[in-house]
Amino acid sequence: MSRIVLLEDEIELREEVAAFLQKRGWDVIQAGSVAEFSHCLGQAEMAIIDVMLPDGSGMEAAAQLRQQRPGCGIIMLTARGTTMDKLRGLYGGADHYLVKPVKLLELAAVIDALSRRVVSHWQLLGQSHSLSAPQGISLVLSALEMKLCYLFVQQPGRTVTRRQIAEAFGHDWLDFDQRRLDTLVSRFRQRWRTNAAFELPLKTEHREGYSFSMPITLG
Repeated sequence: MSRIVLLEDEIELREEVAAFLQKRGWDVIQAGSVAEFSHCLGQAEMAIIDVMLPDGSGMEAAAQLRQQRPGCGIIMLTARGTTMDKLRGLYGGADHYLVKPVKLLELAAVIDALSRRVVSHWQLLGQSHSLSAPQGISLVLSALEMKLCYLFVQQPGRTVTRRQIAEAFGHDWLDFDQRRLDTLVSRFRQRWRTNAAFELPLKTEHREGYSFSMPITLG
């Protein structure tokens, strides 16, 4: 399942579009402002962005996303439909520019077409002991980071528990110092952030463990 970030301040419209896309199998994250959207940049494979927002411009949000995630698919969905608006959106980084009101089936067709180009997977590369992002950025991993990522490959989209991680590391769960795991994950995220300039989609599941929020395969 691929992830779409939907930036739209009209709650009723946002929820209608999100529900429609979720029924078609898309994982949708909703944002009602540029501030909320900025926290979702690292999770987006595609984004649907309105132009006029309460705390900023959708054009600027699209440009920020394009800079941080060059391979992401971007659809502008807005009431501003002049030729100059369309040109500004397309030259500003959007792949498609749709004018409201738009039929949901038309939006779905655009998303399906765009997904064939932009949606891809993270890869854990055993031969080079590295993790590769869809944008082509990769990072050589330590032995423990490799074991952790391999658990994410084995359990796609699910939480890997702290106990599972400890046992994969070769430790008895009762004797395992969980602070070591927290430090490992913190350093892993920091190394990725420094190397790639965007966040690793490695999520902390409170009191349970960790999950990888993007598709990941063994390469």
